[in-house]
Amino acid sequence: MGKLTTHVLDTANGRPGAGIKVELFALAGDTRRALKTTRTNHDGRCDEPLLEGDALVAGEYELVFGAGDYFASLGTKLPEPRFVDRVVLRFGVADANAHYHVPLLVSPFSYSTYRGS
Repeated sequence: MGKLTTHVLDTANGRPGAGIKVELFALAGDTRRALKTTRTNHDGRCDEPLLEGDALVAGEYELVFGAGDYFASLGTKLPEPRFVDRVVLRFGVADANAHYHVPLLVSPFSYSTYRGS
C-alpha cells in the first residue's frame, strides 16, 4: 500500500521543525486542488501519512510549507520581505503503491529536499 509522508528539519537551529503548517495539493495541468492541511508535530513529522492507500494516485503534487511563519514564531530576525517564506515543492508520484517520503531541510536563507525512505 502506497503512502506519502514528510518531515521538516530546521537546519539553522539543529532540531525538528515543530508546528510548521503543511498544505498538500494535487495538480492536473493548470488546476490545483487542495487535499490536506496539517502541522508538523514535536518531531517535525505529521502524525499520519498525508495520503495513503487508494487516496495516493500517480500524478503531480505540491507541498507548501509555512517556513517563514515558523522562523518568525521562534523570534528569528528575518528580512522583509522574507528570503524564505512559503516553500513550495512540486513532485511526481509514478508508482502509487510505493512510499514517497518528501522531507524538507530549511533555514531562513536556504532549503533542500530529496526523496527519502
